[in-house]
Amino acid sequence: MRAVLQRVSQASVTIAGDTVGQIDQGLLILVCAMAGDTHAEVDRLAAKIAKLRIFKDADGKMNLPVTEAGQAALIVSQFTLAADLRGNRPGFSPAAPPDIAKPLYEHFCNRITAAGISVQTGVFGADMAVLLHNDGPVTIWLDTDTL
Repeated sequence: MRAVLQRVSQASVTIAGDTVGQIDQGLLILVCAMAGDTHAEVDRLAAKIAKLRIFKDADGKMNLPVTEAGQAALIVSQFTLAADLRGNRPGFSPAAPPDIAKPLYEHFCNRITAAGISVQTGVFGADMAVLLHNDGPVTIWLDTDTL
């Protein structure tokens, strides 16, 4: 499973002009289920994200996880994180097919919620517009193959 985390001062997702998910300070999490992923990869990724100390403490140091910082998460499915770039036109066959990816995405959202993080989401498979104000900027790429 792959994810890109962005620490944000605000983020939102709109579909056809309607806002479907919105947070103030917290994490925008773009997530992609890869072919062969199981609940084990989802659980490991969610646990890592919940523990990452990327929010500022009272001294201004990145020392707090999202759970202790009291921040929210906006989670958006993003199959393009699986892009195979060997040619000039990306291929996405490394991504899990939608019938497998959607339940894994939903499980990921549930695991982040279970970690005590308030969650908003996009809509799986929809054409979405994502607006964010990156805070820092802090952007981190994660892949369960390297955790």
